[in-house]
Amino acid sequence: MARIYISLGTNIDPVAHMQAGLIDLQQQFGQLQLSSMFESEAVGFQGTNFLNMVAAADTEMSITEVVATFKRIEKENGRIRGEKKFSPRSLDIDLLLYDDVICHEPVELPRGEVLYNAFVLWPLAEIAAQLMHPIEKKTYQTIWGDYDQSSQNIWPIDFEFPAVLTRKSTC
Repeated sequence: MARIYISLGTNIDPVAHMQAGLIDLQQQFGQLQLSSMFESEAVGFQGTNFLNMVAAADTEMSITEVVATFKRIEKENGRIRGEKKFSPRSLDIDLLLYDDVICHEPVELPRGEVLYNAFVLWPLAEIAAQLMHPIEKKTYQTIWGDYDQSSQNIWPIDFEFPAVLTRKSTC
């Protein structure tokens, strides 16, 4: 059984897409551990604010199967492949960590943006504070503490989910 960490983000009808994405993930992976919900300004382009969070789950699926599941959920929620990297998103779901696997195929793990984007790092540090980054050999709490938190505008927001999901904060 692998422990996976999942990044979710949206800025197109964000409340509806975030709720739908969480429900779909819960149906595929069972109980989810959720970070707080964060709102952040668009990074890399001028656009409306994003909602972002990180979820954790346990799975028997391979990395390839997990990524395929994420792509299917994104497509079902209006995601169009081939969009510019920095553009609005109906739903963006990325695999951040798969246990402590380090690889470049079928996806980069750990995902590089963990170290560079506050909208990924802060929620990850919240639910995996004492987990060690497999390359940096530092905990996510330490990485977040060392991060220039003034470099990106991000703030926690209240957000209610329609499904029975668990929230656990360790930071």
